Parts: sequence; structure tokens; C-alpha cells
Amino acid sequence: MSRPWVLIAAGALAIAARGEQLSCQTQGYHAQDGLRASQVSGRVEFDWEGAAGSRLKAVFHISEGVPMVSELAAREGAGPWVELGRNLKPEFDVTTGRRRLSEQQMAPLRQLGVALTPDVVAREQWFAFWDAPLMIPGAPGTNLDLPRRVEEIRRDHAEFHSGACTLGTDGARLWVEFPGLKLGIFSGSLRYTVYRGTNLLRQEAIAKTEEPSVAYKYDAGLDGFGTGVGTKIVWRDTARAWQQYAFGGAPNTGPVALKARNRLAIVETNGGSLAVFPPPHKFFFAREIETNLGYVYYRKDSERGFAVGVRQAEREEPYRPYGVSEAEWERRVHEARHDINNFALYNAPPGSMQHMPVYFYLSARSARHAQQAVLAFTHHDRFQPPPGYHVLTSHFHMHFNEQLSDAGTMDLQPSWLQVFRGLGINIVVLADFHSDSHPNDPGPVRFAEQKVYFEGCRRFSDDGFLLVPGEEADAHFGGHYMTLLPRPVYWSHVRGAGQSFVEQDPAYGKVYLTGSPEDELEMLKREGGLMWQAHPRTKGSAGYPDAVRSQPHFLSDRFLGGSFQSLPVDQSEKRLCEQRCLGLLDDMNNWAGPKYMLAEGDTYMKYPDDETYPQLIVNFVKLPRVPSFDGDWSPITRALRAGDYFVSSGEVLLPQAGIEGTGPRRVFAATVEWTFPLDFVELVWGDGQSTGRKIVAATELPPFGRHRFEIPFEAAGKKWVRFAAWDSAGNGAFTQPAHLR
Repeated sequence: MSRPWVLIAAGALAIAARGEQLSCQTQGYHAQDGLRASQVSGRVEFDWEGAAGSRLKAVFHISEGVPMVSELAAREGAGPWVELGRNLKPEFDVTTGRRRLSEQQMAPLRQLGVALTPDVVAREQWFAFWDAPLMIPGAPGTNLDLPRRVEEIRRDHAEFHSGACTLGTDGARLWVEFPGLKLGIFSGSLRYTVYRGTNLLRQEAIAKTEEPSVAYKYDAGLDGFGTGVGTKIVWRDTARAWQQYAFGGAPNTGPVALKARNRLAIVETNGGSLAVFPPPHKFFFAREIETNLGYVYYRKDSERGFAVGVRQAEREEPYRPYGVSEAEWERRVHEARHDINNFALYNAPPGSMQHMPVYFYLSARSARHAQQAVLAFTHHDRFQPPPGYHVLTSHFHMHFNEQLSDAGTMDLQPSWLQVFRGLGINIVVLADFHSDSHPNDPGPVRFAEQKVYFEGCRRFSDDGFLLVPGEEADAHFGGHYMTLLPRPVYWSHVRGAGQSFVEQDPAYGKVYLTGSPEDELEMLKREGGLMWQAHPRTKGSAGYPDAVRSQPHFLSDRFLGGSFQSLPVDQSEKRLCEQRCLGLLDDMNNWAGPKYMLAEGDTYMKYPDDETYPQLIVNFVKLPRVPSFDGDWSPITRALRAGDYFVSSGEVLLPQAGIEGTGPRRVFAATVEWTFPLDFVELVWGDGQSTGRKIVAATELPPFGRHRFEIPFEAAGKKWVRFAAWDSAGNGAFTQPAHLR
């Protein structure tokens, strides 16, 4: 299968493809070792160096306006080429609905006196979490302007009208782009990108719409694989058992969703394999559970051909566990496992260029080998801390007190505990007493429940693993907020007439009775606790912490900042939670002293067959060890308050980062480790009024790398600086702001 190579010169290249003349602009293309494009028999051929000495090939042509993948192939060293697919057609399907502002956002805005003008609604709707644009008619009282109507929903298949292409290189990546893509209300282009040093091929639709209030989901893949002898699709199921389908059954009328472990399916053919998978985090919009809804698919079109790709479901799937009583489980399961009114999809603001990618991994070896190679990009779906760091995650509504009370034993090992351990997480801050138990009881009932909560966390903490009994208190400070205390503390949200702020209870010892913001802040000060705004600027914290930025608790060092959660997801953004989360981080530090973002889940019940990793962002906290439950947890609160941690999706790590030098000219130095090809790093700063940044391209660097970046900056006029690194799949990590004055 090897063919002579003819390098493409800069300029416009006319390529005959099945009788069609393909004009390909090449001004942005530069040939380099291990990453070349060429003209071969009237087609554009990519040849690039992959991992561990492998070579990969992708060939493209246009047929009747449709960009086609003429061939995908791989080989090991000097071995023979292994064909993985021929004459493959890209396929994209997009489902669109209407974005609506949620009642959960409107309630706090009304309480703050914010008039819900058309401009306010148009701005705030993009931060909606409680929205399900594809659910007809929708639950009354959940969103603005219900009921939803059938005619709001469109389902469209990609149409291609290409007659040209553009070639380009960007560092160690090579891409070809075909214009003329029509995808329902979206229009744009199709792009393929390969990266020197890895076997990845990225296929993506890049398109925009001018329609207002669009929420959408997409499916993407390749069609036209042959069902020859020995060809099959393999995957691991949710119990991690290997499964396969050899296309011996009847043709399908639609895609078959595979509830595959690690969001990964692999075509095995001719002794080689082609893996298909979505970006590990950016593909997933925020939900309250992580039920595996089947994110990869196959579709047998005929006795001779099939398609594979990635997909999103249209709704949650009901899950019904058994329980103590029918009525109680009905309440809990509705909230914790399958509320169909929460399935928000992606945002597509008018004019924003949305990226809808799917990844393929080409290998001349078996499916098992390809699986291991793909899982290396996410450290096998585990968070791997650098030396000296431990992994902390927060804000989980497990109703632990109720679980233990229902079971009638303190020795019930909950399913969610195994999930956290399996992800490599060391410290979990729970958030009971939110919609469970009796958060607003003045003491007798709540304190008894807290005792169960504390003892349950003690029982299942271990060497190197700590369950922290936190709380989403939502009592006095405004909006929703988390509290973290460095030891078990009995406290209530209520202080009745004649009661003292601190009392001695014969059963529980010292208890706090907080009846005001001042009481709650004083408790945090006395106990060395922290609080932060949960899901700021959205959900029940819409309008916060902006509304309290001049209040004593916000200005106190007990107010850590806000929570970071990838909500919403806008595929035009290069960073996770770019506008709401990182925008707030920069705003807070311009307003006041050091304020940080703490990555949180804000999710409910978990089971080992869930797909939890892609929907979590975590904190890597600098700690010498994980405290024991009966020890002192204050090293955790001190490290958080000092900003001695970085937030990461897991694929990008910042083991060392900080300011070097003194005086007006300084350097921010950071050591970065990554798996997917890196995209860019940046230094962000604020002067107390506005924010600026310096972006440094990192596309020349190979995948699975480590590099020390040094970015000089002028300290004069700057109040704070922070560093971030982002990869080509939308994963990233950022430090907390370092204040200069």
C-alpha cells in the first residue's frame, strides 16, 4: 500500500477526485519531518509519525460534493500497512431545541430585585442548568415560557457541498478543512486534524447559527466500513467485561448506543484496529448524575457496511432502586437519579463557531492494544496527582445520614464510596443537609442526624482517604454556598429566642446556634472553617456572589471564592467554563483580596457502572499527607485558603508553578505535564478594574510531554496573576491567582 510521495508546494493545488477538480489552498501548509501532506492519485494524503515508531495514513477526496476519507491505514515500524477503512463518509447529526431560563435562576434574581427584562433573560438563559429542551411539554414551573412545543425541535443530518479544501500546519499538527457544510440551522466546514507523535485523528464540524436561544446536541462518526471476515466492533461493558459484535445480525434502522466503559468502542479489522471516542470532558454537559447513556454507537447499514461514532442521548434514563418504603424511594429516586427536567445540552449563542469533534485512534495492532493506548490519555480514567499533591473533590449529595439510618447499621458500605476510590480521589467533601434530613431543625433532630453523618464519615475514612462531612448550608449568606470545617462541628441554622450563640449540649458538647450572617461568619472564624459560593451566577446562586461582594462575609478571608463546574458547555469556548467560572475568578480578584475557585461535582448518587470520570473536574491540593478523620483537618483548609492547589480535568497537571523574582520585572514559571497534544498556555492578570492575558502557543510540543514555561511580565500596575494550560481536546488546568499587592 506504500505509494510515492509528491510534496505539496505552497499555493493552490488542483486535485482530480473522481472526475471533480478539487482546489486546495496550501499557503498555510509547511512540510516537516514526520508530518506531511502529498498529492497521490488525485487525492490529498496525510502521512504522519505516530506513537512508538508507528506510521499512520489518512487520504481524502471529494465525491459529488462530499468530503470522503478514501483510506485510513496504520503500520508498525517497517511492517506492512494495515487498512482500517476505505471510502468512508463523515456523518453528523444535530438535534436543536430552545434554551430557556430556569425558575431556579429566576427565584434568586427576583429576591435581589433584578427585573427580568428581555436583556436580562437573554443573558442569564445561557447559564441555565435546569433546562431540558427536548422534553415535551416540560414540567410546569421549571422554566420560562412553557410548555415546549414539538415544532421547536429539529433533527438534521449533515449535507456537504464542498468543491475545495484548505491545508494548514500549526506547530506539530496538520489539518485539512472542507467548506460547504450544512447541518440544519448550522453552517460551516468539516475539518480533519492529525498530530505528530500520536495516532489520533480528529474529525470535527465547525459551524455556527444565527438563530437565537439555541441549545443542541450532536452525533458524529464515519460510515462505510466493510463487514468483511474477521471485522467486528469490540468494547468493554459497564462491568468491564469485553463484548463484541461481528455484524452477523440484521441491519439496523438507527444507531445502536453502546454503554461502553470509558466511552470507547473499537473496530477490529485486518489485524489492526480503529478506536472511536469523544473528548473526555468537553463533550459532556452538566448533569446531576453520571448514568452511562451510551456515548458511542455502531449502525449496521447493510450486509456489507456499517458506521461508528459518538453520540449524546436525548434524556435521562429512569433508574429505580429498591428501598425501605415506596413513597420515600419515589422522592429520592426522582431527585437523585433521573429527573427528566434536567438535560440542558450545549449552548450555541448566535454567531459562535461551535466545534463538534469525534476522535479516532489508528493502530496496526489489536483492539486491546488500542484500548490501552487511548486510556493513557486519561490515565485510565483516574486522577493521578503529582508528588506532594492529593486529589480533593467536593459537593456531593449522597444523603449519607439517611442511607445509614435506613439500613439500620453504621457498617453499610455505600456504592458511591467505591466510585471515588476507583477514580483515585483522596479527599471527598460531602454536602448532606441540603434537600435531605432536617437542615433547618433548631437542634434536637439535626444534631442527632449530624452524629450519624459524622460517624459514617469516620467509619469509612481510611489511611490515605478522608470523607469530610461538609454542608451546602444556604442559610444566611445569600444564594447557595458550601461550608467546610476542619473537624466535626455541631451547629444549627436557627437561633431561637433566649438561646445563646454557643451552648453546651449534654449529648453533643459544644454546639453553635446561628441565626444571622454575623453568627455564621463568627462560627467559621472561631473554628477555622471556609465557605464558598456554590454554582455561582447560576442555579440557586444566580446573581451571587456579585450581590454580596461588599458584605463582611465576602470580604472575610473565610470566603474562599466560588465553585468550578463545567456549566454551561459552549463548544465555541477553548476553556472549560470559560465565561461563568473563569470570568468570575478574575472578577472576584479585581474586587477584593485573594479569592479562588474550587472544583466541585454537585451531583447525587453514584454506582460503579456510572461514567463519572468525564463529568468531574478536581482539585490537586499540596499536602504532605491525607489527614485521618480523628486527626486535624486544618492542613486542608489552610492549603485551600493559601491557594496551594490547582484545578484540573486530570489530563493537564501543574506540579510546579509560581512567581520568580522581585521588583517590576518578574517571571511566572510553571512546569506542565499533559497527555493530549497541548494547545496553549496563558498568563492572566488583573489590575483591580480589568483583566488581561498573554497566550503562548504550545502546538509544537509532542503529546505526553512535560515542559517548563517561563513567562516574563511587568508587575507594575498588576494586582494579581494566574497561570493556565489547555490542550487540544479542551482539557486543562489553572492555578489560583497570586496577589502582588
